[in-house]
Amino acid sequence: MMNKLIIILSLLLYMKTSEPIIFDFTKNSDISSWRIVDDGVMGGRSQGSFQMNEEGNAVFSGKVSLDNYGGFSSVRYPFQEKKISSYTHVVLRIKGDGKKYQFRIKEKRTDTHSYIGVFQTTSDWQTITIPMNDMYPAFRGRTLQMANLKPNAIEEVAFLIGNKVAEEFQLEIAVISLK
Repeated sequence: MMNKLIIILSLLLYMKTSEPIIFDFTKNSDISSWRIVDDGVMGGRSQGSFQMNEEGNAVFSGKVSLDNYGGFSSVRYPFQEKKISSYTHVVLRIKGDGKKYQFRIKEKRTDTHSYIGVFQTTSDWQTITIPMNDMYPAFRGRTLQMANLKPNAIEEVAFLIGNKVAEEFQLEIAVISLK
């Protein structure tokens, strides 16, 4: 509990008060709108889960399998449109497992493509800052010939692991915000 309080206080000091929080995970967070989408939608065998831990952080974990042309697991959070044109960066407070992950944004929930920012984790708590104008458009693993992200509004965020290897994974998430 004390670690979570220290993390939140540190993050609040780091961020300006006007920065919007996309999601702040606490013991009382309702994560029912978050949904797992694995490669099973295409016949793969990867399995992800999304739960709250005792400290009040979200935990995205599971196993990526390459069987049946699989190779990814993701967790997605759709929400009502957020106006974000005055913000330039996504800020993630995370603790990983040493693996590479993608943070994804959709301007419209119905878009087929996402804008992707890749980040490397460590086994320590990290504050990852991703410039939105570096987030590139992709669909089903293919980069699209479109401009990078410059959103006025967004309607979905997601985390995805798909490193082209069979592996177990665990990503702990405290806060997703903008600056």
